[in-house]
Formats: sequence, C-alpha cells, structure tokens
Amino acid sequence: MNGVHSGLPILDDLDAEGQRVVVRCDLNVPLANGAIADDLRIRAAVPTLRALLERGARLAVCSHLGRPKGKVVEDLRLAPVGQRLSELLGTAVTETRDVVGEEAATACESDIQVVLLENLRFEPGEEENDPAFADELASLGDRYVNDAFGASHRAHASIAGLPARLACAAGYLLADEVAKLERLLHGAERPYVAVLGGAKVSDKLGVIANLLDRVDAICVGGAMAFTLLVATGQKVGRSLVEEDRVEEVKGVLEEAARRDVPILLPVDVVAADSPEVGSPHKVVPLKRIRDRMGVDIGPRSAEQFAEVISTAKTVLWNGPMGIFEIDDYSHGTSAVASAIAAATRRGAFTVAGGGDSAAALNRLGMTDAVSHLSTGGGASLELLEGRDLPGIRALREATTMGGDRR
Repeated sequence: MNGVHSGLPILDDLDAEGQRVVVRCDLNVPLANGAIADDLRIRAAVPTLRALLERGARLAVCSHLGRPKGKVVEDLRLAPVGQRLSELLGTAVTETRDVVGEEAATACESDIQVVLLENLRFEPGEEENDPAFADELASLGDRYVNDAFGASHRAHASIAGLPARLACAAGYLLADEVAKLERLLHGAERPYVAVLGGAKVSDKLGVIANLLDRVDAICVGGAMAFTLLVATGQKVGRSLVEEDRVEEVKGVLEEAARRDVPILLPVDVVAADSPEVGSPHKVVPLKRIRDRMGVDIGPRSAEQFAEVISTAKTVLWNGPMGIFEIDDYSHGTSAVASAIAAATRRGAFTVAGGGDSAAALNRLGMTDAVSHLSTGGGASLELLEGRDLPGIRALREATTMGGDRR
C-alpha cells in the first residue's frame, strides 16, 4: 500500500492527530435512479479514511459527482454516497447541504468525526481553480490529503489549490495508483504487452507513442482499431472511424515499424447491422465486413491477442474489445480478460486502467483478474502518456515549501 511516487509527501508522515483533515476523494460513482450502481470508488477510498480516523483525525471528505457545471443539481447530491460511505466505515457520516457555506463551516468546527461536504462542482470556483474558493475550502481544515487519483489530472481548486494552503500528503490510493502505473513506464519486466481498446483512437494515441520504446507488442481492439485499419488501407464498412486522425495514425504505425514493435489489429470481427441488442450479426473475416459495422473482435483475433498475452511478464489493458455491455458483443473482451487473468495467475504484473475496463471486469465477475485495477480513467491515460498531472505536481511542489502553510 505504501509504494510511493518519488517526491510525494506520504500519509504516514502527516501529523493528523486531533486535526480536521480535508480529504479529497474520487467518489464520482455511477447512479441509476438515485441508487449507486457500482461502489468501487467508495470502497477504494476507505483505507485512507480509516487510517486517518484511527490516528485521531476528524475528516472533511469532499468529492465531485457528475457534471453539474457550477450549479446545484438535486439528482447529483452526495447523499447516496454518504450513506454507503457510512456503511463501509462503520461510523456516522454527516452530510452538509453546502460545500463551503455556514453549514459546512459549523460542521467542520465541531467534534463530528466524518463530515461529507456537498458536491464540489456545485461551486463554480472548483473547476475554475478560483483562489478565493480554494481559500474557503482550506479554511475548513488543518491538513489536506489528496486521495482522488481519478481527478488528479484536473487543475481544479480541491486538487491543485489546496496543497499550497495546508500541510498535505498523498492518500494510500493515490500513492499506490501512481506507483503501480509508473512501474509500467520505468523498468517494467519484459516481455511487456499493451492491450488497448475502447471507442476513440484519439484518446490513446499519446499512450501508444509513449509506450513504443517500452513495450514488445501492442494489441488493438474496440472501435479504435478501425481507424488504425483504415490507416493501413483496409476497408471497414460502416465501423466507427475517426477520419481526422488517420494521417496521425499512419505516422504512429510507421514509428512502430521503425522500432520493430508489432501492432496487432483484428483479422476478424463480429459484424452487425447496428450496435443494438438483437441486431442481426455474425463473425466474418475483416475483408468480408461489407456494409456492416464491427462491434467486437472475432474469435481468431481474440486467440491471436491471447497468444501474445501468454508470453508477457507485464500487461497493460486499457479499453474493451467491443460493445461489452451487450452479451452478443462481449466475447472478445471476455477472452482478453481471461488471457490476462491467466497471465496474472502465472505471476505476470497486470494492470487494467480506465472506467470501461473496470466496468467490463465487474460485469464479468473478474475484478480480481489483474494485479492492479486502476480507479482512474483520464488520469491513468495522461500518466501513461508521460504527463505531469496537476494534482501530483501540486503535492510534490508542496514538499519543497516546508512547514504548515496556514
């Protein structure tokens, strides 16, 4: 749990006893009819919160939920999150109806052990990284802990503004995420295979470029594969293609060839009339896709990907192989997940990143199939691109300032 990014202040060194600690968590969970559909992110926040409580701290937990864009949206209040958090912590959680107003201030000044502030994004100052809002948020506590890895690529007030205002540390989740993902960038054991999927190649081009001198092979499935296939001159029917990225993709493929890194693309697909449940579909070789659309990789492609994965000592998986939410289009994702699970069992270091990969593993009942399941979508991608995340940078720079900045 304590593998830590070099230069990050660590939770175990933070003087928290008797202090009110503002803890930025990523509790942005999916809701269905007001109920939590998947509590992975809430469960992931518990170890840090429990550790602080055991050390005599009082907590002011804060998070965003959805995209209310600076306005109060009743359906995006954190009440369901507070209820689940209370169950997981085994202690009362007091929810405030404001973020930095009178109710929040009164609760944070009291002896209440766990205060859950209202949705940060109800305040326009959060996403604007407004210094005045950051001052108000900092005034609610004595210390600050960032445990919101999934939001640390955002230069928002609660992420980038607070480390300069309060003595701070990285929470266990954030430190662990950074350590595991950096292991994929520095000194990963070879052979190292990346498996990339999902809808948009534009989301992954930076990752591919940054991994080319680190990996031994890249397997590409999902809708993003069709843009790569078009770049190689293949016809892909009505499959999703980012036409404006084809030339850029050609450059990436040429660079991969220069570095002798094979990029495996689907040789067969599940071709459907439409991406809907019950649409007529069948497995065809890629050249026979005709006027249909690819909605999953085919069994031959899955077999080829699995064979490459079977040789790996390190595997990164980001993005499903098809529309896994529909059972008929989920077989490619399931096959790849099984191959990665087998690699994990034989001792390979395997990481699944991105919300869709986590959702796919959850749907398949295989969340224990990987060595590390990242809670961060965009944050993990940006870190794997080699970018310096605003939240990580703010914590690291705070350590050079010394002392309590209050």
